Amino acid sequence: MAVEVTSHADLLDKDLAGTYRRTASAGASVDPDVVAADLAAVERDGYVILPDLLSVAELAEIRASVTPLLDKTGRNGFEGRATQRVYSVLNKTRACDGIVDHPRVLALLDRLFMPNYLLSMLQVINIEPGEQAQMLHTDDGFYPLPRPRKALGAATIWAIDDFTGDNGATDILPGSHQWGDREPADADREPVVMNAGSCVFFPGTLWHGGGANRSQQDRLAVTAQYCEPWLRPQEAFTLSMTRDTVRVVSEDIRRMLGYSIHPPFIGQVDGMHPKRLLEPGAQQL
Repeated sequence: MAVEVTSHADLLDKDLAGTYRRTASAGASVDPDVVAADLAAVERDGYVILPDLLSVAELAEIRASVTPLLDKTGRNGFEGRATQRVYSVLNKTRACDGIVDHPRVLALLDRLFMPNYLLSMLQVINIEPGEQAQMLHTDDGFYPLPRPRKALGAATIWAIDDFTGDNGATDILPGSHQWGDREPADADREPVVMNAGSCVFFPGTLWHGGGANRSQQDRLAVTAQYCEPWLRPQEAFTLSMTRDTVRVVSEDIRRMLGYSIHPPFIGQVDGMHPKRLLEPGAQQL
């Protein structure tokens, strides 16, 4: 008679993380053939452009909601001296929620990362005329593991304005997600040209940077970045997000904010699942 062997990790998973089971992400609704094509492009080129995901009405809502928040420019060369940024976006507007949990993006994340992957950062970025090209970088380069390696995170950059070759469109280095210690060169930069409402998706190992804005108009975008569930995100959302905000966002966003468990018990609060903090009568720790 065959004997079923269960690992210690599986036992811990079932025993300690069983109260709130993993929920299927909205990415499950996307045609598998579409996801397969998107994933193939990411693996081959290091990025994929997902065209026209946002409607004209959605773009107008985002613009109307975030424009009043654009009151400061960057503090250093990396943020950009002529670039405006908005942090802690989920506490300030619901207009960008559909960017964070868009099914087309989640479908890719579902295949690239472990269940209950996390949101690492959500940020509004407005590049003003005269801004210089941003230094080239990788978005998961701050995790001190040598390359080449599997990406530990992924990013989306959503065009709220059209991205053109001269208005600060994100520059990428195709294929650089597979590099080891090779250093990037500015001569290899290629702008991501796409219509407003589109998004570019790439793993955290891809070299890229904001482009120079040589036009006379601002270039508005929103970026959402994600990471494996066992890593520390860039923004400490469990500290920065109010519980009222966490209660009203989607279940996908809630778990990506850290109200989830990476088995067996990474993310627990006082020995319990963090979603218990959202229950009526829960005490503030």
